[in-house]
Amino acid sequence: MAVAFEWGWGTRVWIPDCLEVWKSAELTRGYKEGDSFLHLRLEDGSVRQGLPFLRNPDYLSGENDLVALSYLHEPAVLHTLRARFLETNTIYTYCGIILVAINPYKQLPIYEEPVIYAYSGQNMGDMDPHIFAVAEDAYKEMSRNNKNQSLIISGESGAGKTASAKYAMRYFALVGGSLDDSSMEEKVLASSPIMEAFGNAKTTRNDNSSRFGKYVEICFSHEYRIVGAAMKTYLLEKSRLTFQVGPVRGRGCRTAAGCC
Repeated sequence: MAVAFEWGWGTRVWIPDCLEVWKSAELTRGYKEGDSFLHLRLEDGSVRQGLPFLRNPDYLSGENDLVALSYLHEPAVLHTLRARFLETNTIYTYCGIILVAINPYKQLPIYEEPVIYAYSGQNMGDMDPHIFAVAEDAYKEMSRNNKNQSLIISGESGAGKTASAKYAMRYFALVGGSLDDSSMEEKVLASSPIMEAFGNAKTTRNDNSSRFGKYVEICFSHEYRIVGAAMKTYLLEKSRLTFQVGPVRGRGCRTAAGCC
């Protein structure tokens, strides 16, 4: 049975904007199903007409998990990420089991050893969203169920895929440790610069973009300590290492890690 819906005066919505992508507005007249358009007033006082996306209530602004939003769509996602980044300087946000990261293009004091140990042993969701929380969840599932785990890191050029992969491996290296004094964890972390030395190129978003995808397998012992690592797959984008074809933004997938 279909149910007709209505939006009352003052309902807050999102409308497309050529400069800001999405702008907030509110209804100046009621709307019921079947009407061809809405009467809207923007925050700057201007008036428009159209069919927009509903806006979430203010108390959900800056929510650390997008799944908790009443209305989950593009403007709601972008507004939440923007609010968290600008108002609280937070670059990580959950979307269920997915971690959304914003590249701040600067160093942040959130990756030191005390932060790693703070996330060690915690359940995902008990603390603020972080790459360490995702790594801890994978490490815990591996040690608890003795099953291989994978982390898939993807995004546009300059999104921070390489850095995120490094932080995940750093977490495994510090929490898992190694069985001997050969500094196995340092060797695992040292493999990335070697690949980057001949696998990086320039894009419009990043002057030093990794033009390759790789699958890194980190091996753990029965005590769940690192015993070695192997790069199973290395997909090199050779065409853009010597020249750039037009204004390329770039997109890729960086790494996956598990036990063997």
